[in-house]
Amino acid sequence: MTVIAPDADCNPRYGDNARIQVAVNDATNVRVIDATAPMNDAGGFTFTFEVPAQTPVGEAAVTAIPFNIDWCDDTGRNNRADGAAVTLQWASCVVPMKPLTITR
Repeated sequence: MTVIAPDADCNPRYGDNARIQVAVNDATNVRVIDATAPMNDAGGFTFTFEVPAQTPVGEAAVTAIPFNIDWCDDTGRNNRADGAAVTLQWASCVVPMKPLTITR
Protein backbone atom coordinates (compact mmCIF):
# COMPACT_ATOMS: atom_id res chain seq x y z
CA MET A 1 0.00 0.00 0.00
CA THR A 2 1.30 3.48 -0.79
CA VAL A 3 0.19 6.77 0.77
CA ILE A 4 1.11 9.89 -1.21
CA ALA A 5 0.60 13.58 -0.44
CA PRO A 6 1.50 16.45 -2.78
CA ASP A 7 3.31 19.58 -1.65
CA ALA A 8 1.10 22.09 0.17
CA ASP A 9 0.43 25.35 -1.65
CA CYS A 10 0.76 27.45 1.52
CA ASN A 11 4.55 27.11 2.11
CA PRO A 12 4.38 25.38 5.51
CA ARG A 13 8.20 25.36 5.94
CA TYR A 14 8.54 22.00 7.66
CA GLY A 15 12.33 22.01 7.26
CA ASP A 16 14.99 19.81 5.73
CA ASN A 17 14.59 16.98 8.25
CA ALA A 18 10.79 16.91 8.35
CA ARG A 19 9.00 13.61 8.92
CA ILE A 20 5.44 12.41 8.51
CA GLN A 21 3.79 10.02 10.97
CA VAL A 22 1.55 7.50 9.22
CA ALA A 23 -0.82 5.28 11.16
CA VAL A 24 -3.35 2.63 10.16
CA ASN A 25 -6.11 1.55 12.52
CA ASP A 26 -7.99 -1.62 11.62
CA ALA A 27 -11.76 -2.19 11.67
CA THR A 28 -11.65 -2.75 15.45
CA ASN A 29 -9.64 0.51 15.93
CA VAL A 30 -6.42 -1.34 16.75
CA ARG A 31 -3.32 0.42 15.39
CA VAL A 32 -1.58 -1.99 12.99
CA ILE A 33 0.88 0.50 11.42
CA ASP A 34 2.61 3.35 13.24
CA ALA A 35 5.69 4.67 11.44
CA THR A 36 7.47 7.82 10.37
CA ALA A 37 8.92 8.61 6.97
CA PRO A 38 10.69 11.53 5.30
CA MET A 39 8.55 14.53 4.30
CA ASN A 40 9.80 17.47 2.26
CA ASP A 41 9.78 21.12 3.36
CA ALA A 42 6.45 21.70 1.60
CA GLY A 43 4.74 18.66 3.19
CA GLY A 44 4.91 16.26 0.26
CA PHE A 45 5.70 12.60 0.92
CA THR A 46 5.37 9.03 -0.31
CA PHE A 47 5.12 6.19 2.20
CA THR A 48 4.85 2.52 1.23
CA PHE A 49 3.94 -0.26 3.65
CA GLU A 50 2.55 -3.78 3.79
CA VAL A 51 -0.66 -4.37 5.68
CA PRO A 52 0.06 -7.04 8.32
CA ALA A 53 -1.44 -10.43 7.42
CA GLN A 54 -3.34 -10.65 10.72
CA THR A 55 -5.23 -7.37 10.07
CA PRO A 56 -8.99 -8.07 10.24
CA VAL A 57 -11.08 -7.70 7.09
CA GLY A 58 -13.16 -4.51 7.03
CA GLU A 59 -12.88 -0.76 7.00
CA ALA A 60 -9.58 0.57 8.29
CA ALA A 61 -8.40 4.18 8.54
CA VAL A 62 -5.13 5.77 7.41
CA THR A 63 -3.91 8.99 9.04
CA ALA A 64 -0.83 11.07 8.28
CA ILE A 65 0.31 14.10 10.28
CA PRO A 66 3.60 16.00 10.49
CA PHE A 67 5.75 14.33 13.14
CA ASN A 68 6.95 16.10 16.29
CA ILE A 69 5.81 19.63 15.46
CA ASP A 70 2.84 21.82 16.29
CA TRP A 71 1.17 20.96 12.99
CA CYS A 72 -2.00 22.90 13.75
CA ASP A 73 -0.98 26.08 15.55
CA ASP A 74 -4.07 27.73 17.03
CA THR A 75 -2.14 30.70 18.48
CA GLY A 76 -2.52 32.78 15.31
CA ARG A 77 1.16 32.72 14.44
CA ASN A 78 3.21 30.48 12.20
CA ASN A 79 5.69 28.77 14.54
CA ARG A 80 7.97 27.76 11.64
CA ALA A 81 8.29 31.06 9.72
CA ASP A 82 11.28 32.40 11.71
CA GLY A 83 9.97 35.96 11.84
CA ALA A 84 9.37 36.24 8.10
CA ALA A 85 6.28 38.12 6.96
CA VAL A 86 3.66 35.54 6.07
CA THR A 87 0.00 35.51 5.19
CA LEU A 88 -1.74 32.97 7.40
CA GLN A 89 -4.44 30.70 6.04
CA TRP A 90 -7.14 29.18 8.21
CA ALA A 91 -6.85 25.42 8.35
CA SER A 92 -8.75 22.58 9.93
CA CYS A 93 -7.10 20.91 12.92
CA VAL A 94 -9.05 17.70 12.33
CA VAL A 95 -6.64 14.81 11.79
CA PRO A 96 -6.83 13.94 8.08
CA MET A 97 -8.11 10.40 7.64
CA LYS A 98 -8.69 8.27 4.55
CA PRO A 99 -10.56 4.95 4.46
CA LEU A 100 -8.78 1.72 3.61
CA THR A 101 -10.78 -1.44 2.92
CA ILE A 102 -9.01 -4.64 4.01
CA THR A 103 -10.01 -7.72 1.99
CA ARG A 104 -8.67 -11.24 1.50
